[in-house]
Amino acid sequence: MANLARFDPFNLTRMDPFENMVRDFMPLSTRSMLRPTSEPAIAIEVQEMDNAYLVSAELPGVKKEDIDISITGSQVTLNAECKQEKMAEGAREWCSERWYGKVSRTIQLPLEIDEKSADARYADGVLHLTLPKKASSMAKKLEIH
Repeated sequence: MANLARFDPFNLTRMDPFENMVRDFMPLSTRSMLRPTSEPAIAIEVQEMDNAYLVSAELPGVKKEDIDISITGSQVTLNAECKQEKMAEGAREWCSERWYGKVSRTIQLPLEIDEKSADARYADGVLHLTLPKKASSMAKKLEIH
């Protein structure tokens, strides 16, 4: 069965037949070293409720122990490390497309966070944060008498 690949019209190097020919003659181990190694970004979603922010961050392949969350005022920083698994004894690398290493993302929120009430849960490669807003930083509605 043929391998299917998604066509990317902006990836013009795929159009170069010479590059494909050279790539086909290279050993697989050399090809993985020449592959572009851009550091992945942590994909996030932030939702705002009346009294809290809900943050979801994708961290596939990262163990819970390798995630660090720090809150300073209205700034939340996520640090994670995806560690490379050991290869089986006697095995040779045939293909390696996974990314290993450290990644970080800082989110600046409009209002300060109550660090003591903040909650974090991690399941199925997604980190869920509940970040309550500090009462002193929330706008107070003033009634007119």
